Amino acid sequence: MEEKKDYQDAYEKEHYKAVYLANRVAELEDQVDDLQFKLNRIKNNPIWKASGPARKCMHFVIRQKDRLKNCGSLSGVIAKVRYKSWEKKAMTHYGTQSFPSAEERQKQEAAVFERMPKISILVPLWNTPESFLTEMIGSVQWQTYKNWELCLADGSDDAHAYVGEYCKRLAAQDSRIVYQKLAKNEGISGNTNECYKLASGEFIGLFDHDDILHPCALYEYVKAINEKDADFIYCDEATFKSPDINKMITMHFKPDYAIDNLRANNYICHFSVFSRELLDGTELFRTKFDGSQDHDMILRLTDNAKHIVHVPKLLYYWRSHAGSVAGNIEAKPYVVEAARGAVADHLRRHGFKNFTITSTRAFETIFKISYEIIGEPKISIIIPNKDHVEDLRRCISSIVEKSTWENYEIIVVENNSETKEIFSYYDELQNNPQIRVVTFEGKFNYSKINNFGVSLATGDYVLLLNNDTQVITINWMEELLMYAQRPDVGAVGGKLYYGDKTIQHAGVVIGLGAHRTAGHVHYRQKRENLGYMGRLCYAQDMTAVTGACLLVKKSLYEQVGGLDESFEISLNDVDFCLKLRKAGYLNVFTPFAELYHFESISRGLDDQGEKAKRYNEESERFRNKWKAELEAGDPYFNPNFSLDKSDFSLRV
Repeated sequence: MEEKKDYQDAYEKEHYKAVYLANRVAELEDQVDDLQFKLNRIKNNPIWKASGPARKCMHFVIRQKDRLKNCGSLSGVIAKVRYKSWEKKAMTHYGTQSFPSAEERQKQEAAVFERMPKISILVPLWNTPESFLTEMIGSVQWQTYKNWELCLADGSDDAHAYVGEYCKRLAAQDSRIVYQKLAKNEGISGNTNECYKLASGEFIGLFDHDDILHPCALYEYVKAINEKDADFIYCDEATFKSPDINKMITMHFKPDYAIDNLRANNYICHFSVFSRELLDGTELFRTKFDGSQDHDMILRLTDNAKHIVHVPKLLYYWRSHAGSVAGNIEAKPYVVEAARGAVADHLRRHGFKNFTITSTRAFETIFKISYEIIGEPKISIIIPNKDHVEDLRRCISSIVEKSTWENYEIIVVENNSETKEIFSYYDELQNNPQIRVVTFEGKFNYSKINNFGVSLATGDYVLLLNNDTQVITINWMEELLMYAQRPDVGAVGGKLYYGDKTIQHAGVVIGLGAHRTAGHVHYRQKRENLGYMGRLCYAQDMTAVTGACLLVKKSLYEQVGGLDESFEISLNDVDFCLKLRKAGYLNVFTPFAELYHFESISRGLDDQGEKAKRYNEESERFRNKWKAELEAGDPYFNPNFSLDKSDFSLRV
């Protein structure tokens, strides 16, 4: 009886609420009618009509002011407009204009490789629009490399019988086209697995039923198989507005294989081609990851592949239309959970436990992975210093007051200070048992000073830190440490900002900049920017990170010989990171450890006089030492990008 009474009370409350809302809606409708009547009277007034042009002008000014406010500054708006204009111009080079001439086509068709593997292209069909179907199949038939097989498994319903009729007709004309009508639609994974049963090729390619291949795609892939012994291959891709591939929405120029990028974001995506040997004993697509089945498959196959090759050419055109994932992630909301599940499954296979995977502000399927920190290792923070008491005080105070990681020591390496104030501050620091001040005798040499500091460190990890930095993120050490603790990782760097909150460091690319030595990407972009294809929003592999905030195992620091002391001022951090890479380790940039970096306050800029001369000499030494690596290009910076700019502008 009590339960019945509670139910009746709840019902009455909801009933009265509904009545109240209905009455309120009626009142509001009356008010709207009254306002509309008054508005019509005003609009019909001759004075109102005459003032129309002035009002339009005023509203335009207000809109532009709001846009400027949102963009941050006029210079930022101009830069963005210039970039978009340049990108639009560049796009014309990557559409049909990039297709082979008659002469080039003839040359590619006549090419004979040592290995001429059959590539089975799998396409699951489902109610494919007729125009999409003809363009998709046509792009395969128009390939300059001819040893292919197109496997079509059709799950279309009876209302789309034309799909089967068209495919059967083509299969009768071309024996390389294999078609099968499925008894029922098994979804993306199931239908693709049925395609795989039809395949007889040594290599397997995955192709969506509404997309288009560049005519040279297979030719370029077979070249990679022959020249680089590739067993997993992918290329750059563009999203285009149907029906014209020249009307591109985005172009995605990708890095070479980067495991941390791939865990956070399925950047490989299209057009994946791989040796079928990689699939031995495993499934192609797993239905439990429908919606992100390709991410799951790519993670599994790249784990097993011996030679993963990225062809840095735009060879795949991804059609954007209503209902496609390219057009709208909300069209398939299960994609997010499937992607998270695929990444979690991969991490567990690699022995990771107690991690979390969360969506980032860039996109729902671009993830932040938080790894469990094992134990409580000690971090030795090495800070070189000469005078500049306020900078050092700000730096150390931010570490002590903000950091949530407690097991650390700070080693301030004093070098040739002259002011009374700094020595008074050193005396203050002696009261903190976690802080030591040690003295390095001799002229300033950044590499020697840090090596000296590291030699006195008692921590398991060393964190090189400039004295002109200030902590923003309270768990900054944890965010760096969760990567540095991995056995495959060398150096880890954070995201650094100038005082005006523009980016100073978000990873280093070799060959970038006027000296063709190394430069910072996303340089001077606003803090809130997402970065190229969301790359400011997730941890990723980079060739190098800045020594202004660099965490590494002490054992690794010593293993590669620390900082090269012949690089007294500049490029020592990049050189150090390259030594780690040569020893087989990854270097990682994470945007989740944020600090301010009031760069070059302490020592000034290297842009004039003796400093400029010294920088030029060190640049030449760096170019000679790492000549082969510079000629090969940075693996994490696509060769289609200009080396003159840090904003991922295209080289055209």
